Amino acid sequence: MAKRRALISVSDKTGIVDFARELAGLGVEIISTGGTASLLEREGIPVIGISDVTGFPEILDGRVKTLHPAVHSGLLAIRDNEEHRRTMEELGLGYIDFVIVNLYPFQQTIAKPDVGYEEAVENIDIGGPTMLRSAAKNHAFVTVVVDAADYAGVLQEIKEGGDTTLETRKRLAAKVFRHTAAYDALIGDYLSQQAGEQLPERFTVTYEKIQDLRYGENPHQRAAFYRKPLAGKGDLTTAEQLHGKELSYNNINDANAALAIVKEFDEPAVVAVKHMNPCGVGIGTTVAEAYRKAYESDPTSIFGGIVAANRTVDAETAGMLSELFLEIVLAPDFTPEALGILTRKKNIRLLKLGDWSRAAERKPEWLVTSVAGGMLVQESDVLSVEASELKVVTDRQPTEEELKQLLFGWKVVKHVKSNAIVLAKDNMTIGVGAGQMNRVGAARIAVEQAGDKARGAVLASDAFFPMGDTVELAAKAGITAIIQPGGSIRDEESIAAANANGIAMVFTGVRHFKH
Repeated sequence: MAKRRALISVSDKTGIVDFARELAGLGVEIISTGGTASLLEREGIPVIGISDVTGFPEILDGRVKTLHPAVHSGLLAIRDNEEHRRTMEELGLGYIDFVIVNLYPFQQTIAKPDVGYEEAVENIDIGGPTMLRSAAKNHAFVTVVVDAADYAGVLQEIKEGGDTTLETRKRLAAKVFRHTAAYDALIGDYLSQQAGEQLPERFTVTYEKIQDLRYGENPHQRAAFYRKPLAGKGDLTTAEQLHGKELSYNNINDANAALAIVKEFDEPAVVAVKHMNPCGVGIGTTVAEAYRKAYESDPTSIFGGIVAANRTVDAETAGMLSELFLEIVLAPDFTPEALGILTRKKNIRLLKLGDWSRAAERKPEWLVTSVAGGMLVQESDVLSVEASELKVVTDRQPTEEELKQLLFGWKVVKHVKSNAIVLAKDNMTIGVGAGQMNRVGAARIAVEQAGDKARGAVLASDAFFPMGDTVELAAKAGITAIIQPGGSIRDEESIAAANANGIAMVFTGVRHFKH
């Protein structure tokens, strides 16, 4: 029986020396290339150079070395096919039984802030994916390993049974094709961006698993948490959990909603979220002041909620947070004193996100939503408005303070499920109407929640008023100013109602539906 051979060529050399040494100790000949061959030789492991197998030198700066019939026939030959066996013998070709390959670090390369196009392209692996695909296709006979985490299991099976099992080879082959698909998807996305292709004829995405979840929205639904390969700093997917129970599917959704809102603000801000809608938002000169405002917005709904801050949580804030039951607190960081206070609560999850860049948050990314049999893709809603862009459409101009509160409310209503109404006053939300089938219904909820606080407050609406009833309701509650997109064929009705009640109203020209 011919001696078994393994082809080893890895960019990530973690664990490869010990793995190759074990294979060699089991009587497997090692074929290798370039830097991997040099490393193994330095470690005293016998290596057959790839040129000795192909009879052809590695050329073009290593671009061409394994793309050769002597390699791919050894990978693709069907061992129990008589014609294949005869061809191999006639041509003096040998089989390759094990392939251990990982690829040029394309992801790490394009993650560098100063990477150039030529460097990125040079780190597109060609020979590696080709060998992996050949070996994985012929997994009936070839064991292919792309992940160092599988080294130990493969060795164990060889030691115990003389070879890997077909079940293992199938599993490893599937892993290879997932790996090469993800690799190609990342390359395709990068090159599409470089070519200015925004929504190409094929939209391919790839994510890597962070963790399995106990279940989804409900206990009978399976779920897992995945991360984009180039997830940004300050994203939930890169957060460090400092304390508490494992995150659930609903926790992650709510935390993501809270984080999106708190990132709207440059000043210290705190957001409380329940069921992906804000129940309280506050800004202040300190994170403690901002939290007090967020809490006072709705002391009932915040119970069992998610709280996000855009500043380091200090001891004063932690003391207030510890007074009620919360699922998660997430922030750029926590002071040691704050951690000492909050970690006394066994189950609260504390997530450290690190500092994030406001400039990065204003860059849109593609959002993917599943539908039956397909998906929808759209840019994230990062559009914001400045005071200079607002159009006053009423006789009365908003005061400076009203204008400030209107812009605050506009940042919040953008993240509330439509139809959405937000009432704001003193740098905090005082009423939120979310996800109603009609706009006046959302306004009634917000006004009822605000109660007497509504008098002197401002109102923000995510979309235009189809008629004047919302303005009339606002006037009765004592609202003094309104911000809305405008654009209804019945705008004049709303403007007239505002003028009749002395309400200042501004149009943004921008809608923020969130379904």
